Parts: sequence; C-alpha cells; structure tokens
Amino acid sequence: MQRTFRLSLALAVAVVVVPAPGIAGASGPTTASAMPPLYKNCTNLNRKYPHGVGKLKARDKSSDPVTNFKRSTKLYNTAMSHNKGLDRDKDGVACEKA
Repeated sequence: MQRTFRLSLALAVAVVVVPAPGIAGASGPTTASAMPPLYKNCTNLNRKYPHGVGKLKARDKSSDPVTNFKRSTKLYNTAMSHNKGLDRDKDGVACEKA
C-alpha cells in the first residue's frame, strides 16, 4: 500500500527594512546628511544671500554695520535650527558680510 502525502507550502515573505542615511537608527553621521547644503556653512549661505540673513528688525553690531542683508525671520530661524554657528555674534544676522 502506497501512501501519498500532500504538502501544503506556505510561502513566507521576509521584509528587510534598511533605514535611509540621515534617519535615526541609520549608520553613519546623521546630522551632516540631514542638514541641507545651504545651511552647512556661511560660504554656502552667502552664495544665495550675499550679505547674510537676519531677523526682520535685526541690527548688525559690527563697527561697519551691514544693512543690506536678507530680512526674513522665518528664513533666519530655519537657518539657525540647522546650524547655530551661522550667527556667531548673536546679533540676529546670520553670515553677515559687508
């Protein structure tokens, strides 16, 4: 007597999640890859805004004050949230340049 067995195969699908660079849990430096290139340093910011970016009512405190910087509190706050070093003298004007 011959026995016949039927095997029911259940296919299991394995999903592997690989986090993208810059996302928490990913390997490598997260802050450098998450920061937009515009805010990495003053050189990059001055390419787009040659005289810097400042709050709406900011005043440059240097001996020869810059007055023709881009006035935008929203843009200033965005830049500072990515890189606090852009406004070293803390006068409300990031990357001021004469």
